[in-house]
Amino acid sequence: MRPKVKNKRKLLCASLSPRETRKIGRTFARKVLDCFFSGKHPRKQAIVIGLEGDLGGGKTTFTQGFAKGLGIEKKILSPTFVIMKKYPIPAVKSGYFYHIDCYRIESSKDLKSIGIKKLIKDPKNIIIIEWAKKIKEILPKNTIWIRFDFVDLKKRRIYSSWCGKN
Repeated sequence: MRPKVKNKRKLLCASLSPRETRKIGRTFARKVLDCFFSGKHPRKQAIVIGLEGDLGGGKTTFTQGFAKGLGIEKKILSPTFVIMKKYPIPAVKSGYFYHIDCYRIESSKDLKSIGIKKLIKDPKNIIIIEWAKKIKEILPKNTIWIRFDFVDLKKRRIYSSWCGKN
C-alpha cells in the first residue's frame, strides 16, 4: 500500500500519544545518522529539518525524541525565549545538534545574529527548526520538512518530505 501524499509530503505515521511521538522522533534521528553520517553519502552542509504545525502539535515532543535518538541525554525544552540551543552529538565527532524555535521571530533577518548561514554550512551539524516556514527563504532547498496535523486531543498525523532513504 502506498503512503498517502499531502502537499508532496508522505504520511510518516500517526501518533496516538506524546510518548509515541518521542519514539517516532528517536527512530527518525537514527535513520538520519545511518543515512547521512555513516559515510555512505558525503554532504557539503548540515542536515536541516523544518518542523511545521499548530501550537501544541508535537514539534517539541518529536524533537525531544530526536535528540535521544542522537544520543543526547540532556532534557530538551523548546528554546522559545532564547531562540537556539546547542548540544554535542556523541555519535558525530565535532558535530552539534541545534534546536531553533522561530515562534517569536519576525523574519529571517532576526537569525543573522546567531550565524544561521554558518551553522547550515557545517556538514557535521544537524539543525531542527520549529516554525521553520517563517524563515523558509533562507533554508536550503534540500531541507527535510515534517508537518504535524491534529487529528484529535492526543492523535497526530506526521508527514515528512523524507522517509529514511536517500
